[in-house]
Amino acid sequence: MKQLDNGKQIFIESEFYQLYKNKQHVCGDVFLQHKIKDEDRIISVLSDGLGSGIKANVLATLTATMAINFISHSKGVRSTAETIMKTLPVCKVRKISYSTFTIVDIDKNGLTKIIEYDTPPFLLIRNNQLIQVKSTTIELKYHKNKEDVLIYSEFTAQMGDRIIFFSDGVSQAGMGTKQMPLGWGNESIACYVLNSIKNNNDISARDLAKEIAAKAHFNDGYKPKDDITAGVIYFRKPRKLMLLTGPPFSPLKDAYIAKEIDSFDGKKVICGGTTAKIVSRELNRAVRVDMSHMDDAVPPCCTMAGIDLITEGTYTLGKVMEILENDSYNSYTEDNGVSKLCNFLLNSDIICFVVGTRINQAHQDPNIPIELGIRRNLIKNITKLLEEKFLKEIVLQYL
Repeated sequence: MKQLDNGKQIFIESEFYQLYKNKQHVCGDVFLQHKIKDEDRIISVLSDGLGSGIKANVLATLTATMAINFISHSKGVRSTAETIMKTLPVCKVRKISYSTFTIVDIDKNGLTKIIEYDTPPFLLIRNNQLIQVKSTTIELKYHKNKEDVLIYSEFTAQMGDRIIFFSDGVSQAGMGTKQMPLGWGNESIACYVLNSIKNNNDISARDLAKEIAAKAHFNDGYKPKDDITAGVIYFRKPRKLMLLTGPPFSPLKDAYIAKEIDSFDGKKVICGGTTAKIVSRELNRAVRVDMSHMDDAVPPCCTMAGIDLITEGTYTLGKVMEILENDSYNSYTEDNGVSKLCNFLLNSDIICFVVGTRINQAHQDPNIPIELGIRRNLIKNITKLLEEKFLKEIVLQYL
């Protein structure tokens, strides 16, 4: 969580969306991000491997991983880039590096450093306008007769800023068509982004990245000629969520958890039928099964006044963990409790988990220590994924 000079809290939402090149099963673009807790720093890297498929993915992964590691340890821009260039092979035919990259490094004060190597220029949107950022060219010499340049930009982010960066599968989408003989292009992409924000000023980084990728997909006639990756970083007020799951160890705490979720300033989710019944009883509010969206594989959701989502407990949490772990949240299209819970989690920034520690007799032997309980392990894995993979801020309370 960043703190502005005026005392306001600012959250950095960093998300991306990808589509593979037509007939490919592996993406040649790689998007990695890393949060350094001790320094309150966020590093995001988009790397585009030459060509497509497995070979491109391996080279892009190597590039992105090296970039994250070197920048994390405060290696200089030139040092980081030259090490990457020396490590990666150069195409013998085209005489170019096997991977390109964009690195975005944001510190605790909002100071943003962007390093670009042979990628489409990033866009900075501020107050619904495209902002031109002063950049510096850094010359590199990393092989005997090979010289290249990096583009380095630096600015201090403000509340509401959006940074958009993408692979050339986005900027070159539609190339060769009558409408876009030279491809979509940065200028047209900027117009599209500004229009999307105008239509939905609070659009999340996740949704905006998806819209950009979907438009590029459309420009290519739904048969992408290259891998498509759009990354968006959004500086905004934090979105809060409380997730309550499991009855508290002592029934004397039932009233407490009901009051906690009822008074919470943000979205409210309950996972588990027993937990929902406790809150229903303590707040004297009816809980009803939602029969409008039935799914044979996932138990139905319920509704209660003042609660945004109520799902079944252990099974739903297990599926959510699996989806987050396998990066299948974009392809999971079922309209059920699992997809709804995933969306609530991914669209939130500060997530407060209130976890009851009373053992559910239906799930395990009560003689097994509580630390090994199914619910507790699920929450532990989910919170770790949300923190490390999706850069969420987690508050965890066991009762």
